[in-house]
Amino acid sequence: MNFIPQEIADVIVIEPTLLGDSRGYFVETFRQDLFNQAIGFNVDFIQDNESKSNKGVLRGLHYQLAPFSQSKLVRVLEGSVLDVVVDIRKSSSTFGQHISFELTAENKRQLFIPQGFAHGFVVLSNSATFSYKVDNYYSPQHERGIAYDDKDLGIDWRLPTNILKLSNKDKNNPVLADSQDLFS
Repeated sequence: MNFIPQEIADVIVIEPTLLGDSRGYFVETFRQDLFNQAIGFNVDFIQDNESKSNKGVLRGLHYQLAPFSQSKLVRVLEGSVLDVVVDIRKSSSTFGQHISFELTAENKRQLFIPQGFAHGFVVLSNSATFSYKVDNYYSPQHERGIAYDDKDLGIDWRLPTNILKLSNKDKNNPVLADSQDLFS
C-alpha cells in the first residue's frame, strides 16, 4: 500500500498494491497496523457502510459533531465519483479549503478523511457503489452539513447543476460562514 499525504494535513490517499494475472487480481484493501502507522495515530473503525447511487447524485457535504464525530475511509467498488473534503477545523491553517479526488473502481484508490472535515461526493458514472468505514456510529442529532454550492468554497463538482440530484436535507444546508457547529 502506498500512503500519499495531501496538501491539507491529515487527509491521505491510499493506493493499494494490485496483484494480477490472467485469472484476475488480488488487492489488500485495509490493514490496521500499516494504516495506523501511516496516519500516525490509532483509528478503530467500527462500522462499514455502502451506498449505491445514479449519475448526478450528490451526497454531502456532511459531518458529525462530538462525541459522534467520524473519521472515514472511503472507496468506490463500482463506477466513478468525485469525492470532496472540506477542512472545518477553525484552528487549522487550511480552514475552509477543500480538495477533491476522483475515486473509481478501476483506480482502487481510497481516501482517509479524519474527524474535523465535511465530506461529500457526486456520482460521475451511470451508477456507483460507494463503500466506507467509520470510527463512530451515526447519530442524527449530531449530523450537520454545509451547502454543496457555497460560493466561498468554490467546489467544481464537474457536472452541470441541472443534473445534480440532492436530498431535501442537502439542498438546505447552510454555507460554511453561517455554520454554527464546527470543530475548534
